[in-house]
Amino acid sequence: MRKIVITGASEGIGEAIAKRLINEDVQLVLVARNKEKLDALCVELGDSCTAIQCDLTDVEQLKALAEQVGAVDVLINNAGVWHKRSQLDEIDVETIEKVIATNLTSHITLTNLLLPKLRQSETPAIVNIISKSGVTAQDGQTVYTASKWGMKGFTDVLRVDLADTNFRIGAVYQAGTATDMFKKAEETMPWEKFTPPEDLAEVIAFMLTRPEKIWLNEVHVTF
Repeated sequence: MRKIVITGASEGIGEAIAKRLINEDVQLVLVARNKEKLDALCVELGDSCTAIQCDLTDVEQLKALAEQVGAVDVLINNAGVWHKRSQLDEIDVETIEKVIATNLTSHITLTNLLLPKLRQSETPAIVNIISKSGVTAQDGQTVYTASKWGMKGFTDVLRVDLADTNFRIGAVYQAGTATDMFKKAEETMPWEKFTPPEDLAEVIAFMLTRPEKIWLNEVHVTF
């Protein structure tokens, strides 16, 4: 039974991934800031689920999380925040720090802390849920795009560094997904075009359930 850590698991894409993967032979560790939502989700999913509350932008909490998790087979870096589309000089410094810390630095740090544990697994995998903004320049997204392009570079180099090991490193570049991330930033979006998170979760499950000799390094998901 593989142990899978999912960040940003209390809602949206992370929640959908958890609900899909629980159907496989796995032990899930769900991570997010909202303890109430995490606990409720774990009650729904059953005994193969553990909830750990953690602010991913807090290094000490990340260290505690890494200690608490124990052995790990798969890490899914999914947590993310959005800033409302704006010109750079219209975005306050606090928002810049929050977006970079959540979307980039936290994933690098958590991967750093869990990498020694992942090396002990027979089937280690890291899947980074990045966004189309990691490969495409789009207006009004300077800071968000910087965080996502950073994740692309991080993922690409990690794959190179671990090429001679049994690690599987995957990146998902999805177009707009119908979650509350945009609504929290009071952003108006063409929701009718967006991908349901449950559909994206099927893509992640497909990646993680391929035969031993097959792995998808990159998956680009469009409308």
